[in-house]
Amino acid sequence: MKQLLRINMKTQTIVNEIVGQEFAHFGGRSLIAKILNQEMDAKADPLGPENKLIVCPGLFVDTVAPCSGRISVGGKSPLTKTIKESNAGGTMAKRMAALDLHGLVLEDQPQQDEWFVLVVDASGVEFLSAQPYLGMNNYQLGEELRKEMGSEISIASVGLAGERRYLNASIQFTDLDGHPSRSAARGGLGALMGSKGVKAIVFKDVKKAAWEYADKDRFAAANKAFGKALLAHPFSGQGLPALGTALLVNVTNEMGILPTHNFSKGRWEHAEETSGERIAELQAERGGKMSHICERGCLVRCSQVYNDKNGKYLTSGFEYETIGLFGANCGIRDIDAIAQLDRLCDDLGVDTMDTACALSLCMEAGLIEFGDAEGALRLGQEILDGTELGRVLGNGTEATGQHLGSTRIPTVKGQAMAAYDPRGLKGLGVTYATSPMGADHTAGNSIGDHSLDGTCKDGQVDLSRNLQVIMTVFDTLGMCIFSGMCCEEPEALGHLIDMAAGKFGGDWDVDRLMGLGVQSLILEKQFNKAAGFTEKDDRLPEFMYTEVLESVDASFDISDEELAKTLSFGAPE
Repeated sequence: MKQLLRINMKTQTIVNEIVGQEFAHFGGRSLIAKILNQEMDAKADPLGPENKLIVCPGLFVDTVAPCSGRISVGGKSPLTKTIKESNAGGTMAKRMAALDLHGLVLEDQPQQDEWFVLVVDASGVEFLSAQPYLGMNNYQLGEELRKEMGSEISIASVGLAGERRYLNASIQFTDLDGHPSRSAARGGLGALMGSKGVKAIVFKDVKKAAWEYADKDRFAAANKAFGKALLAHPFSGQGLPALGTALLVNVTNEMGILPTHNFSKGRWEHAEETSGERIAELQAERGGKMSHICERGCLVRCSQVYNDKNGKYLTSGFEYETIGLFGANCGIRDIDAIAQLDRLCDDLGVDTMDTACALSLCMEAGLIEFGDAEGALRLGQEILDGTELGRVLGNGTEATGQHLGSTRIPTVKGQAMAAYDPRGLKGLGVTYATSPMGADHTAGNSIGDHSLDGTCKDGQVDLSRNLQVIMTVFDTLGMCIFSGMCCEEPEALGHLIDMAAGKFGGDWDVDRLMGLGVQSLILEKQFNKAAGFTEKDDRLPEFMYTEVLESVDASFDISDEELAKTLSFGAPE
């Protein structure tokens, strides 16, 4: 029987709650929205005792559904002050499923100088002092914890950024190789974990619980068919396994939407030097890996292991957004330097996207030149060292832009935009503006849509709404959004519906499945409204409306009134 594990950090006590019917069809992102709306004052201080840090897998985690090992982390965001869910791959979701855990909720705060490592296994939760580990970043911390507890543990941790409560701090999850390469990066949730006095959460290896299905045969048949559809799709079945998400570098550059020099241009003459094709060439020479999995049961295999010039491991989970924003947007041509910046961010525990956009603002302001890789690494070291400027940079793009007096700050609700210029991909621009999460490409990305001209406003509101719903469904199921690429085909979507019926029982159709996403988005909007956000906050930065992106000859021209219609679903039940 599934349980919700509540951990009070003030009293160091735990409560196991049996999950009743109320939460039966809430998981991952939607469970976070449900708990926060029911239990928290939306106006509370994000780093105060009233906020909750929720760690939970999705509804399909206790199945063999492909790519169903995603872990969701949520709370009120220290960065955006909105509701926030960030998710990652890695090993922890399946460990929680093995213990029949529906979620873990960190509540309240310990004394100011108390820090803990939480160790979870079948016997319960152990509170270990984190004093020996304070000051460590994520790679060293993982090594030390494995020395103490064995190589098979699963870790969620914060580096110095989380200890210092940087508003851009991430939570890093270990991958199957033990590297802290999988990031719940967005929204500063590492600062929230730090405010709870938790340096790391460790799950020990446990025997798998018996997973229940309403109709196991129906689930198995539908799951097999869905897996075949996923592998047959040209993007998830061929492109991503070959080149990873870095294949998008050349794609977005050709489309004219690759952010360059702080979103001032949409094409970069050096894009090929940082492309997925170039990475594949280098890793073939150096013994790195393409087609690497980030979680058990992954069929897409879009991750990789990136080795340096000496053939030594440098980083993994080296994604397009990181490459595009440290690359073209900062003008850095050296892919090895970009990989070093990625490694630094994972180790310290900060979001690569917000960090890269903050550095591009420093370049625009003249602190260093665009393209100065060594200067970028020096600024990264300042974040690590905690200098005055480093602390500003550690608080993300918005804080950096305000500190520098910038007029072109590429954020929505305080969060940096990803590596797609919304003036040429207007469906994603609508998502940036209207998502309850702030500028978030995973909330509804229209990069794969071929039905509309991305530079034209017509139809983009409806497109964004549909994408936001279905991507929220996948965040609720705990499946990678890339596994949903095939659902553009009705037959594949039908297999997913049959999987839900086989798992949960009852009558399922497309409306009920999409309802999982709608219910979450309604709750998220409700939380933000209670926190003080209005439709005036659902807007891109002003320069997106006034500056024409020459590569696509367009500005962002979707009005506030049109944006307000995006997530109009009515009142929650």
